[in-house]
Amino acid sequence: MGMKDTESRRTLPEAEADGIIEGRNAVIEALRTETAIDKIYLAKGETDKTLGHIASKARAAGIVVVEADRRKLDNMSRTHAHQGVIALAAVREYVTVDSILAAAAEKGEAPLLVVCDEISDPHNLGAILRTAECAGAHGVVIPKRRSAGLTAIVAKTSAGAVSYMPVARVPNIPALLKELKKQGVWVFGTAADGNTTLYDADLKGPAAIVIGSEGDGMTRLVSENCDFLVSIPMKGRISSLNASAAASSACCACAAFAEPTVPTTSPVDGSSTSSGFPRPVTNLPPIYC
Repeated sequence: MGMKDTESRRTLPEAEADGIIEGRNAVIEALRTETAIDKIYLAKGETDKTLGHIASKARAAGIVVVEADRRKLDNMSRTHAHQGVIALAAVREYVTVDSILAAAAEKGEAPLLVVCDEISDPHNLGAILRTAECAGAHGVVIPKRRSAGLTAIVAKTSAGAVSYMPVARVPNIPALLKELKKQGVWVFGTAADGNTTLYDADLKGPAAIVIGSEGDGMTRLVSENCDFLVSIPMKGRISSLNASAAASSACCACAAFAEPTVPTTSPVDGSSTSSGFPRPVTNLPPIYC
């Protein structure tokens, strides 16, 4: 065995620990064995049949496929032998939003969800998972595209929370928010121009807290589908918080309002919901028509 082979073997465990699967055969094998894969990056402009086969199998399995230029792949690579394809392994399986709501119902608790709108920084997503777990949230929801996934970096930043916090991945966040409202969940979007402060909002009952992206905040359609927009008061000289810090404030505020059980009798406003979760009476003005 030559020195070059020895060095290659030494790099493989590190690559696997990072959640990176490189090379055509390695990615094909991961797909064949149904390894949990978060995303696959393919070299842009390649017409190779093997890469096309990988893309087809990945899309059939519901895995996000992203075209990337060679420079990006080179920067991501640990082995420097990616052959035009790199897969990011997911550290755990994703769940469904229905299973998150069902778990809350089984505990007799009003559901608390944290919805991340295009949080692309894996360190922020990991910190959000950690905060959500500590605050007693029942699950985190992320979009299928334009978002960090459950990668090794996210797992490390979450300080172990990824093992306990269910994460659902959905194709369309605005559609999800509409469905949550039908299920009796109030949707609170965090925004600098919110019409009430987080600490004045009535956060009792089933709630979903929406956290916008690091640079632009919530997208327009997501904002329009929130029941309420709430702002986090800034008393110091810094005018904003990053996404994970905003999530921390919002989750802790919701935890302070958490009720031990969900009423099983008729809802407080006299109406019923398909999930059995009452939408509590609140004095906050709605922001949508």
